[in-house]
Amino acid sequence: MNSTVTELSKTGLSTAQSLDVDAYMNQLGRQARAAARVVARADTAQKNAALLLIADAIDAHRERITLANEQDLAAGRQKGLDNAMLDRLALTAARIDTMIEGLRQVAALPDPVGEVTDLRYRPSGIQVGKMRVPLGVVGIIYESRPNVTCEAASLCLKSGNAVILRGGSESIHSNQAIAECIATGLKAAGIDAHAVQVVATTDRAAVGKLITMPEYVDVIVPRGGKSLIERISADARVPVIKHLDGNCHVYIDEHADEQKALQIAINAKTSRYGTCNTMETLLVAEGIAGRVLPALGEAYRQAGVELRACPASIGLLPGAVPATEADWETEYLAPVLAVKIVADLDAAMDHIARYSSAHTEAIVTEDYSRAQRFLREVDSSSVMVNASTRFADGFEYGLGAEIGISTDKLHARGPVGLEGLTSQKYIVLGNGQVRG
Repeated sequence: MNSTVTELSKTGLSTAQSLDVDAYMNQLGRQARAAARVVARADTAQKNAALLLIADAIDAHRERITLANEQDLAAGRQKGLDNAMLDRLALTAARIDTMIEGLRQVAALPDPVGEVTDLRYRPSGIQVGKMRVPLGVVGIIYESRPNVTCEAASLCLKSGNAVILRGGSESIHSNQAIAECIATGLKAAGIDAHAVQVVATTDRAAVGKLITMPEYVDVIVPRGGKSLIERISADARVPVIKHLDGNCHVYIDEHADEQKALQIAINAKTSRYGTCNTMETLLVAEGIAGRVLPALGEAYRQAGVELRACPASIGLLPGAVPATEADWETEYLAPVLAVKIVADLDAAMDHIARYSSAHTEAIVTEDYSRAQRFLREVDSSSVMVNASTRFADGFEYGLGAEIGISTDKLHARGPVGLEGLTSQKYIVLGNGQVRG
């Protein structure tokens, strides 16, 4: 084995210049593939014990994690990272508490592995059903937030998968400190520590290698900006669970309860601006626009939201600027909102079909048949009636946590939790039957 690779495995860190990235990544892949068999056969009690022991290790090594994070923050300031990036990078005491609590919550979730469904007898006498099984080896590529290391590891472990984690270069020391705690917990629980491996090089070639190793990696989950996800989707030879944009819509129907409409439309935009489930375009039926848009415009003005309005709505929204074609296509991730008056439900759904990123859409209406049409006909990963788009989140959906959100139609769609990190295989139970 390449001596540099062996040394990196022991120490966790090395310089990109001295590292044979291909050999190193192949080694991680081989180790992950072998560990995947170990963690797949671990029972629920053993996996839960590992999660709780990892939580204990993080709690016991807070100072080590904090010092490593301070090293990353200092380097980030020196490189000129903006305040938003530094905030995402920071591991405060409260965020470390959240990591620990997250591990304990995942341990408390039902284990999907081994669940048998749809078991039924066939005329031949055999029983046919489906069993939920791990995907195998998951590769996760993410930026800035080191707490993702812990969150992703916990979900992959509970769902019986091995995982290779490649965090951003700006969080390398934080990620390595967390990885040491994860390894400690795994070993204490009697699970191969290679079940969770954190890539120890900042060389970008490691990403290119990770996404082109189908012999070792079964699925890639990118978590980051659009440019990162586009690159991975274009270059990967491994299936990718992804979403590129969160261009989410709320449609206020003419049969909406006006108070509900105001609450939902305000929350969907102003709860948080930088999340993928934040509303970016508000559609309003012309029959109700004159009653709800002035009040919404004032609420958005007070919240500091810039409005980009269609010709029909701009007169109802003092201070709004004319919307352009690009505004209907944009995920702002900022206090900016596009507003359009539409003729009716069909016009709203036509607009969504043209411009949506298939993430999350909501209708506000008291008309049952219109709500049902919206649910059936809008082709997004989450479709809502009388609720804010901000609920499109694994925790809010009762998944405990999420590895990401998928806008694909295969294999998972919407927030991806434990079940989304598994697949199903057919099982057959017989008693000596043979086919004639």
